[in-house]
Amino acid sequence: MDEATALLATTGDDFDELLAVAGSIRDAGLLEAGRPGVVTYSRKVFIPLTRLCQDRCHYCTFATVPHRLPAAYLEMDEVLQIAREGAAQGCKEALFTLGDRPENRWPAARQWLDERGYGSTIDYVRACAAAVLEQTGLLPHLNPGVLTPDELRLLKPVAPSMGMMLETTATRLWSERGGPHFGSPDKEPAVRLRALDDAGRAGVPFTTGILIGIGENVTERVESLFAIRRTAREHGHIQEVIIQNFRAKPDTAMRGMPDAELRELAATVAVARIVMGPRARIQAPPNLIDDEFSLLLRAGIDDWGGVSPVTPDHVNPERPWPQIDILAEMSEKSGFELRERLTVYPEYVRRAGEGWLDPAMIAPVAALASSDGLARR
Repeated sequence: MDEATALLATTGDDFDELLAVAGSIRDAGLLEAGRPGVVTYSRKVFIPLTRLCQDRCHYCTFATVPHRLPAAYLEMDEVLQIAREGAAQGCKEALFTLGDRPENRWPAARQWLDERGYGSTIDYVRACAAAVLEQTGLLPHLNPGVLTPDELRLLKPVAPSMGMMLETTATRLWSERGGPHFGSPDKEPAVRLRALDDAGRAGVPFTTGILIGIGENVTERVESLFAIRRTAREHGHIQEVIIQNFRAKPDTAMRGMPDAELRELAATVAVARIVMGPRARIQAPPNLIDDEFSLLLRAGIDDWGGVSPVTPDHVNPERPWPQIDILAEMSEKSGFELRERLTVYPEYVRRAGEGWLDPAMIAPVAALASSDGLARR
């Protein structure tokens, strides 16, 4: 761990060597996976089911208050309309993003659910995911925050993958007044680490990652990566690790914080690649890196995440997605072929019968998957 922390501070020729080592590890992993020189992305629609949340993260503009919204949640027909628009544009993933258990904080959320007969936000997520799957064929990827073991079992039949960013294991950023996660019950690191392990025990292909530049130090950053590695090795369910850089947003408590520098992001990606190893799938969001595509590819990523031709990034609406053909062009300039994947990664598509997919999800995934587990061309 000390060596990994020291690597984050490399400069000059040592920085270039760090990226070269990380890139070679990535290349070996892609060769082993049977797709040398291939980086991936998922063509998706972004469904912001509710922007209400019980947490109070000091950098977030996605979460808001009831009086700024036309309704506490999207209605089912609104969800399906977004999904149908995505299907018409060739999307295969419906990314559900939402606040964490808003009914615990907002009476308006509780009332909305009660009026429609849903016991919780998770119950409504399940109903919407099932409707999207049945009526459009898009594969739901669910990001509803911390889930209990029972909730994971409830959602697995309607979604081939789920996710939750760990963000950081630095407890002080949650427990100390003024910290970015102060006042956010589900951002306690111990709670999120337990949720990652629960997802592993439930056999859910899971996406997680860290958010850099929110006040953590380099040691805490490395500790977060090692925590992800530990649960990945124990359960085998971490299908993707996102390394995301903080970008300050207006109208937030952290609007005056400096953005995480892109070289700092690249160093963290490289260290994550070395820590996680060749079989890990590592992503950096392409709309948060300005035009530094080559830098992040050198650092060892092999995935650009979900990109939508239909909907904005509702978490970072000020930063539009790159057009997919531009992403392909930038990848090609660095020597990589861009291929579309599904929301669930090929390693789990090929092992669907081992319990990684619920029986109800095997046929919908197979309908969209090619023989190599990526998306049909």
